[in-house]
Amino acid sequence: MKKSVFYISIILSVVFLVNIIDIVINDAERLTQYGWGYLSGQIVLFGIFVSLTFFMLGRAYGSKES
Repeated sequence: MKKSVFYISIILSVVFLVNIIDIVINDAERLTQYGWGYLSGQIVLFGIFVSLTFFMLGRAYGSKES
């Protein structure tokens, strides 16, 4: 279960990163107030999933001491 959460969070992080890069490269000059809000929301979600990935990295692939 931990590994599946880890891999899902990696996939979602990559999706959010691609979306952020696409917005910044192609639509930065046309962003309205709502567009900037959408972009900042994407950045926050990217940060959450990257943090989750690093948090789950230690738990999914940490030491097996029991």
